[in-house]
Amino acid sequence: MATTTATVTINSSDLTGDALSLSTTTTLYKAEQTVGLENTSGVARTLVAAAAATNLSSGLVNLFLDAKYTNDGAHKVYIANKATDATHKATVLIENVVIGVLYAGDWMFIPWTSNSTTTPIGGAGGLSTITGVDIKIATSHANMVLEHMIISE
Repeated sequence: MATTTATVTINSSDLTGDALSLSTTTTLYKAEQTVGLENTSGVARTLVAAAAATNLSSGLVNLFLDAKYTNDGAHKVYIANKATDATHKATVLIENVVIGVLYAGDWMFIPWTSNSTTTPIGGAGGLSTITGVDIKIATSHANMVLEHMIISE
């Protein structure tokens, strides 16, 4: 069994009226278990050859395809925009819904479930079926490099 931990630390001396120092660490486990995640895609870099910023319905690059991973697993996804030019941004989409923009040097680490699943949303036990959850990227400029990895069940 693999043991993988993730740590995020946020520090600032001037964001709030007082010094800010937050840190949290978690062990990455399989869904509803205390067994560690055992698979990884390995850290990879993808060169996005063509920009898609003006038309998010075309020119998208598929980073993670839901069909490759266990349904309703506790997968973790890391994506980083390795650009150094401040105007170079990468729009992150989950099945054509924009979830955020990674500006030059930005990164993200999110939980991700693949394939169709019924997920509790909102109060009073409401459920929603989520289908098709590929993770896609659209870049503002051609020839941008994105670094990415998935740690999965």
